[in-house]
Amino acid sequence: MKSPCRILKVAPVFLLLLLRFLASPASDDQFNMGHSNGHRCLGCVLVMSVITQLAQVHNSTVEASMERLCSYLPGKLFLKTTCYLLVHLFGSDIIKLLDADMNADMVCHTLEFCKQDSGRPQCHLYPLPKEAWKLRQEKAKHTVKKSENMKYLKGGSDICSLPFLAKICQKIKLSIQTSMPFKDVDSDKYSVFPTLRGYHWRGRDCNDSDKTVYPGRRPDNWDAHRDSNCNGIWGIDPKDGIPYEKKFCEGSQPRGIILLGDSAGAHFHIPPEWLIASQMSLNSFSDLPTALTDELDWPQLSSATGFLNSTSGIEEKSIYLRLRKRNRCNHRDYQNISRNGASSRNLRKFIESLSRNQMLDYPAIVIYAMIGNDVCNGRADPVQAMTTPEQLYSNIMQTLKHLDSHLPKGSHMVLYGLPNGTFLWENLHDRYHPLGQLNKDVTYAQVFSFLSCLQVNPCHGWMSSNKTLRTLTSERAQQLSNTLKTIAAREKFTNFDLFYMDFAFEEITEEWQKRGGQPWQLIEPVDGFHPNEVASLLLTDIFWKKMQRQWPQVLGKENPFNSQIDQVFGDQGGH
Repeated sequence: MKSPCRILKVAPVFLLLLLRFLASPASDDQFNMGHSNGHRCLGCVLVMSVITQLAQVHNSTVEASMERLCSYLPGKLFLKTTCYLLVHLFGSDIIKLLDADMNADMVCHTLEFCKQDSGRPQCHLYPLPKEAWKLRQEKAKHTVKKSENMKYLKGGSDICSLPFLAKICQKIKLSIQTSMPFKDVDSDKYSVFPTLRGYHWRGRDCNDSDKTVYPGRRPDNWDAHRDSNCNGIWGIDPKDGIPYEKKFCEGSQPRGIILLGDSAGAHFHIPPEWLIASQMSLNSFSDLPTALTDELDWPQLSSATGFLNSTSGIEEKSIYLRLRKRNRCNHRDYQNISRNGASSRNLRKFIESLSRNQMLDYPAIVIYAMIGNDVCNGRADPVQAMTTPEQLYSNIMQTLKHLDSHLPKGSHMVLYGLPNGTFLWENLHDRYHPLGQLNKDVTYAQVFSFLSCLQVNPCHGWMSSNKTLRTLTSERAQQLSNTLKTIAAREKFTNFDLFYMDFAFEEITEEWQKRGGQPWQLIEPVDGFHPNEVASLLLTDIFWKKMQRQWPQVLGKENPFNSQIDQVFGDQGGH
């Protein structure tokens, strides 16, 4: 049996740190960076379910199923090593329990990853066994003996208390809490590293040793001798001696795109192939290291700031890619200041990560899109924890005043309203969740109930069988949207004009159905909560068309030199 010290030598420090600091995707309370018992229980039940289904799909033993799962994981971040270590520590107990026909719920309760607090109901994902729960649990406990290693790992020991990890712990914690790049040599808020709040989130730095060089700034001396704004346009045209930046970009009204958002804006996404045993292969988890170091978000594919083409097959592009196509001088000028769990209440904790200098930088289009967490939470009584219209007004005015003191003159601000989330229950509750597709035994209604019992439901108000609660949540969301609309109509600021847009999910649904799709296909299949990539890009299309019709000044004019920029500079250094 390995000692705790041996475990720490073998286990991947970096992964442990990430798991220590990553928060739940939709809870305002998660800014403390801790893990709740509910999240630990949920993780255990998911993994035990996958192990059981892998054995079923491949007609193999539980031991072979665990071996198979580990073999699928990539070596990066020592994920494969960690999996084999955990199998070594807990595998024998898991095998005994699953071979005794205990389901995932019972395994996790027996191993004490799930606990029933006094006065709380018994939380379970799968239907309760015909045999009384307590009797079956007693049988399960007699089947296995508790592991000392298990006690150590669940005992609340904090890996960051180790002296040699204190500094790196603090830096990762600050990176996630403040939404600032983990690797940023010159401290200009831009990075040459993709994840950990690097260029997946904001334009890639082109000189990380010079803080005066970064995306979005006005060019230094027309970038005759260096690319000071990282848009890939610099140097002097030998034909006439005019700097390319001056020739191609002067008067073209360059501008950046900045998103202040939540997990939807960051494009929170868990691929269903991570949970569907019949679809798992050696390629299924290839993106897992990147996803972990991006907080399970995919901002490089987001509808506001994504710079990669859609993986969903639809033609619509992100706002950033549309702005770049309109004016190639906008290259790399994007910032995704979104945070899992963000709301109007906690934006102040990370808004300082926004990078804009009023004197040196170009104007920006700033989109405020906190579309859920002011009404969404996992509390037993979610209504009491919702933001009131009065609180929202105060929070938004504080945010707008901050932006007015930081944004260059000529910027634009768009406030997005909240959606009507009754869509979730109405379209998903009787459908099978990815975990339930193999045996037709887990619906979204069961998942929502399990999450609520654990108090980790990202939106108890909408992801609930209680119709009254769903209605109350939608009414509060509408009240908050009306507040945002009022602010946009009445308030004036020095450095930006202000607009309001509804979160037009009904329009998105209609458009998708015209294309032959079904409404439920617009929601992330694993969490059953977030709009997926298709829904987000369709919303962007509505945003863009409305801007073109009503407020074309927000988008700026098309640059007549785009084709020449392409001829001289190609992809402008890429992203």
